[in-house]
Amino acid sequence: MAGEKCEFEQTFSFSPLSSKKVSFLQDKDTLALLMKWSMLGRISAQSYSFDQSFYPYNSDKFALCFFRDPYVASSLSRKMKPGACVPLDKPVVSVDVEPVPCTKVSMELFDPIYSCGILSPSGHIVKCFHDVHPDYDELRQMLQEEDSEHYYVVGKEERREFLFRLFKHLCFGGELCQYEDTIDPYISATKHIYKDLISVQKDPETKKISVVSTVLKVCVYDESGQCYPGRREEEQTFAYLIVDPFKRHVTLFCHCYGVGNFTL
Repeated sequence: MAGEKCEFEQTFSFSPLSSKKVSFLQDKDTLALLMKWSMLGRISAQSYSFDQSFYPYNSDKFALCFFRDPYVASSLSRKMKPGACVPLDKPVVSVDVEPVPCTKVSMELFDPIYSCGILSPSGHIVKCFHDVHPDYDELRQMLQEEDSEHYYVVGKEERREFLFRLFKHLCFGGELCQYEDTIDPYISATKHIYKDLISVQKDPETKKISVVSTVLKVCVYDESGQCYPGRREEEQTFAYLIVDPFKRHVTLFCHCYGVGNFTL
């Protein structure tokens, strides 16, 4: 956990990048899906530039400086739907930082889902019984429950990847999520958002494409305890910092679980 180090060592300053708009929040098809999944108005991606070189070993300090930055704090308070993510209205004491593996440049990770019994031959998600959730299916069971027979069709390392986490977040949605009957909308939205958020580069010799972004899952604390992205823990309330070290850009991608907007 990053504490009080920020003032005494290298600090980062941030400026909102108003010119950088993520395309998934402009795309009508994706917005319609986010509305159906009760995430519209509660999911956001805001980009900032920063002034120093970023290295992954500096992640704790970087995140602490980010959430203590006055421009960041004021832009977060302005941009979010009232009641969505909590504004940073008290001094930030610390930031919990979890590095998230992000190496995927294709959707192959999801291939096993298509051939293991989670989907019917028609491509529909197979329904199943659950004690708690009346409208349950094999896809959500595979994503959530370790004792599901399909849990390990996607390996342990792959499940830690940002691409898989993003897919899982979209599949579970917000409080009034209307779940899909087929997997395609989840896959297409995941692909669109992932491509929007992640930076890649091509090796001039091998022509191989690789991810250059560093992804950090963050949880912010003030004197009262956890304060951002929400005051209490909820798997569907999340915040990620996605850093492009070459452009010196960072995008804060977050969602606060609740009832989303009903109109585009």
